[in-house]
Amino acid sequence: MVLPLRLIPRLAAAARSPRAPRSISPRARSVPALTMAAAYSTGSGAGRRLLFRQLFEKESSTYTYLLADVADPDKPAVLIDPVDRTVDRDLNLIKELGLKLVYAMNTHVHADHVTGTGLIKTKVPGVKSVISRASGAKSDHFVDHGDKLQFGNLFLEVRATPGHTAGCVTYITGDADGQPSPRMAFTGDALIIRACGRTDFQGGSSDLLYQSVHSQASTRKLVYIDVRQSMDIK
Repeated sequence: MVLPLRLIPRLAAAARSPRAPRSISPRARSVPALTMAAAYSTGSGAGRRLLFRQLFEKESSTYTYLLADVADPDKPAVLIDPVDRTVDRDLNLIKELGLKLVYAMNTHVHADHVTGTGLIKTKVPGVKSVISRASGAKSDHFVDHGDKLQFGNLFLEVRATPGHTAGCVTYITGDADGQPSPRMAFTGDALIIRACGRTDFQGGSSDLLYQSVHSQASTRKLVYIDVRQSMDIK
């Protein structure tokens, strides 16, 4: 689902609430497992590179995102916020599409489901798990603000967006020639539909989340994507 949304003062109030909305609408709950399939055009003369799939896990209302550089001979791919319950489904899709998974990534440590990264590593040798260094979690590869993760000729930029948890990051598609347009930001629970993630556990801070949203997750001309909804912010 892609909905128009503007950053408004109510976002700050939601960040300060100890019980910020976490549920999704009945309409969103009816979304099938494979909800979105799109190929984004890239920079001038670069043709189409990015394969993009949105996948849904109904028990925790979590969206998992698959991105791949299909113009690269190896078709390298990354999986953002996988869930343990749906690992087989995700890996079957990757196999069907002929992709090579290189990174299984998390936007943060999730409280409402178990990440699928560990299980994926047992099934697909060579895949590296990714999470922010500030999360305090175990991983093959730790990222910090400003880092870039390359897959083929595409890359994701890391932005620290703490507040929901101390280790939340947002992954943003590259800002360079040959990268997807419009750019996409995978915000995890830092920014959700007309609200943001709760801040009363896992090192959360409403003040910090407010700053994260308005300083790191408010760039214009981005398609904002979180684990529960997609938002087109003008």
